[in-house]
Amino acid sequence: MEEQEMNEALRKKLLGAGVDLDSALERFMGNEGLYLRFAGRFLEDRNYEELLKAMEKGDTKAAFAAAHTLKGVSGNLSFNCLYGRVAAVVEPLRCGDLEAARKLLPELSGAFEEIRAVLEELKI
Repeated sequence: MEEQEMNEALRKKLLGAGVDLDSALERFMGNEGLYLRFAGRFLEDRNYEELLKAMEKGDTKAAFAAAHTLKGVSGNLSFNCLYGRVAAVVEPLRCGDLEAARKLLPELSGAFEEIRAVLEELKI
């Protein structure tokens, strides 16, 4: 993918999806093209699917690993809405409470689908 810079429409879409662009660009040393390349790679990340699969199987350890990794990825990209939802799921999983984590999945899924839809729409 060619590196691109953000136009105003792209910025608005990302901000609307809960992305803290100022923080993200600071983390990426102001390099918009690099940030967009990594944001686009998020669409290839399988931790969300791994989390769902592990929770379906009742595998708390695998669910925690996937959720914790997803939390890190979303935090590094400043996908703050998603980060907050996945962080809420990580804590009960850390304590082995799969049922409490399951109750939080609808909010996490909504945040994940929102950021994924924006990234797909923008063809990042």
